Amino acid sequence: MTSSFDTFAKGEIDLGLGKKYAYHSVPALEQHGIGRVSRLPVSLRIVLESLLRNCDGKRVTEHQVRALANWRPNSRREGEVPFTVGRVVLNCAAGIPLLGDLTAIRGAVKRVGYPGEIVGPKVPVDMALDHTLTVDYHGTPDALARNMELEIRRNEERFRFVKWAMQAYKGIRLMPPGWGILHQLNLEFLAPGFLEKDGVCYPDTLVGTDSHTCMIAGLGVVGWGVGGIEAEAAMLGQPVYFLTPDVVGVHVAGKLSQGITATDLVLRVTEMLRQAQVVGKFVEFFGDGVMSLTLPDRATISNMAVEYGATIGYFPVDEQSCKYLLQTGRPEERVRAVEKFYRAQGCFGATRVGEVDYSRVVELDLSTVTASVAGPKRPQDRIPLAEIKSRFESVLAQPVASGGYGKTNPRSRADSGQVDHGDVVIAAITSCTNTSNPGVMLAAGLMAKKAVERGLKAKQWVKTSLTPGSTVVSRYLAATGLQRYLDQLGFTVAGYSCGTCVGASGPIDAGLEKTIMDNDVIACAVLSGNRNFEARIHPAVRAAFLASPPLVVAFALAGRVDVDFDHDPIGHNDAGQPVYLRDIWPTDEDLDHALAIAANPSFYREVYSGDIAKKNPLWAGIAQATGELYPWESNSTYIKEPPFLDAALQESALRDIAGARTLAILGDSITTDHISPIGSIKSTSPAGVYLQSHGVTPADFNNYGARRMNHEIMMRGTFANVRLRNLMVPGVEGGVTVHQPSGEQLTIYEAAMRYASESVPLVVIAGEEYGTGSARDWAAKGTRLLGVRAVVAGSFERIHRSNLVGMGVLPCQLPAGTTPATLALDGSEVFDLTGLDDHAKPGTALTLVVHRACGRTDKVSVTLRLDTPAEFDYVRCGGIMPFVLNEIMKEQKEASRM
Repeated sequence: MTSSFDTFAKGEIDLGLGKKYAYHSVPALEQHGIGRVSRLPVSLRIVLESLLRNCDGKRVTEHQVRALANWRPNSRREGEVPFTVGRVVLNCAAGIPLLGDLTAIRGAVKRVGYPGEIVGPKVPVDMALDHTLTVDYHGTPDALARNMELEIRRNEERFRFVKWAMQAYKGIRLMPPGWGILHQLNLEFLAPGFLEKDGVCYPDTLVGTDSHTCMIAGLGVVGWGVGGIEAEAAMLGQPVYFLTPDVVGVHVAGKLSQGITATDLVLRVTEMLRQAQVVGKFVEFFGDGVMSLTLPDRATISNMAVEYGATIGYFPVDEQSCKYLLQTGRPEERVRAVEKFYRAQGCFGATRVGEVDYSRVVELDLSTVTASVAGPKRPQDRIPLAEIKSRFESVLAQPVASGGYGKTNPRSRADSGQVDHGDVVIAAITSCTNTSNPGVMLAAGLMAKKAVERGLKAKQWVKTSLTPGSTVVSRYLAATGLQRYLDQLGFTVAGYSCGTCVGASGPIDAGLEKTIMDNDVIACAVLSGNRNFEARIHPAVRAAFLASPPLVVAFALAGRVDVDFDHDPIGHNDAGQPVYLRDIWPTDEDLDHALAIAANPSFYREVYSGDIAKKNPLWAGIAQATGELYPWESNSTYIKEPPFLDAALQESALRDIAGARTLAILGDSITTDHISPIGSIKSTSPAGVYLQSHGVTPADFNNYGARRMNHEIMMRGTFANVRLRNLMVPGVEGGVTVHQPSGEQLTIYEAAMRYASESVPLVVIAGEEYGTGSARDWAAKGTRLLGVRAVVAGSFERIHRSNLVGMGVLPCQLPAGTTPATLALDGSEVFDLTGLDDHAKPGTALTLVVHRACGRTDKVSVTLRLDTPAEFDYVRCGGIMPFVLNEIMKEQKEASRM
């Protein structure tokens, strides 16, 4: 694989590791007049290196290299970038279904006579089983052991499949249950600084099956989250295609004030960048203020790029990056090599004002950041801590139609023991967003110490839990003596997993839950996570707030969110004296002392040494299956062979749609949790009925996240969120719709199946920000299996739009100002979508024809959101899986002719 660039751009570099490496020099392009590479944002220079190194005239052309080298900050974005990543990371929630899809492709290849071994990873893959533990037990010394035993029992069949896959596919490194969260493991251990293959070294780049994969950009790695179907293509060596991006520069100035945490900062950044409308853009942080941010602080900011809508929130490799690599136990010679390599590529250090061209610049003054929380329904809705009481009281009374709760009665519990609006029933220190940051974790421990010393306790109605993203956290909390104080407040370790952040909060007290549900109480959760969407955290929790770990402790002590921490005591000591938040907030001196103890590389070396998979005896006890193909079991309710290569799903989507009905009409900010919930399965839901019909009792339902390898359950769970509001059924919450023309109210699944029997195509119509939230490919897979041909929305979040395309569902964007409300849709309409054919191009204007029940016909111009030529290739085949299968077949046929 050579190009004309190799004559001057391919060179040799000595990184001090005992041998010389070949590498592809990005600065050499500018030296030879190809483009002003030194003016490019650093994140684009890393992408450019991938194009330069993989330029073969086929998948990557010289024209594409030149085009990116000559990127202009405000040019029209029409060209696609074929980005070949160096590695892939998988969480279990999407990673296990991905392995199922991969196995289906291997089976299809074997059935036509080709060797199954040709289907497997072409790049290194790391996988963490991090979404499988539920916080059933909490607040006791044995909570961790009991939760892990339950985790294995509930997921044994899925884990057997994973064990089979580890022997069937070479090149996958596994982090078993109980080891931590993928993104924190990536920061602390998996990321090597740079990659090498066949004597060539190159920057670390990746994609992953979780939207928060972008956390690694805090370490200077260009990587982001994609759906499982897109990650699968990357794993098989296909480029990840995306439209040449705008890059928004965030100029960082000043320093954080005393007592302000990284969580406070990221909530401010999320609010600010949502307002700046950076959806689908690269964001890069630059300026003198960047150096004042520790690597964990940067990783926290990068983690929530999805919440502010960006593809990536990038911090270039610099001295802080190298310091972190050393602190986390990476060898000194390797860290020196990282610095030397990135300096040679012109990619070391944050840029300063005027040195780089950005599409636009947003200002961030760190000194203006204040203590904050975010909620009660979206992570971008920041609330200054000083205003939490008044803001909650306001949203409590605000009408439901305006995003409130419509409650006019004030709090009345007055410590009578009866739960009331605003009471905190879940307080969870959770999520890689914050547990990867020793600063905020130690602050929580220090605050717990002061609280215990003053005789404070968490309120009895609060379920407290601690689920760190790696076992290293426990090492430094024990070394500093702080874990025992967290234990006394109920924050014992309940698991090393995503836990409450992904809705695996487990049960709350049954009597408490009944009171909440019977009285329609707006009960609250406070968590140190990154998502607080409706019905995500727990079915009984209507309001959820994101907060730093020390503030999670504070709210557990207060027991409610409508508290004025400046004037209201957080509790009373044994003598009845009031204790205020300021009395127990850790000082900078105490925090610095604890951080010095925690910054011990030996903690990381000890934790990550040896064969990690053998360190969990529960994992070792799971039966090991062998063989090239998986023995699918027809009676399994957990694992079924994926149907996405069936002939009916391999038809081209590039054809007009006639006589369609709408399955749902939805408002703004519909999340992937609304579309494909991850939480508990109701016994009366279509999925619950299916499971019971197959002999599964409600106690053994597990949750939707655990059932993702059974398409029968997942398609029944699509649009089944209990808080979904389909405008076709006003005043009703849940996965229901109206079948037309019968007018019968049915579950969305039942209606979709009836339409399928009637050969009626379906569309979904929605407002702005459709598909926000997790990189949940089942939100697209389920949509496709229900028979939806197109989703028409005001705008789309990046990952979900890509996932729809990957499943052969057409995303179509309404004109600005046009909404389901302005179109006056009620669900009785019949729709045509015209202008589709095999010659369509990115940005093609289509016509949505609306046939109304009154006989009137309206026409609306919509934009086909297939953004790159590669996406047209996908939908012609019916999706990425059929496309990849066709490519493999093609390669084998060509090889057989040679």
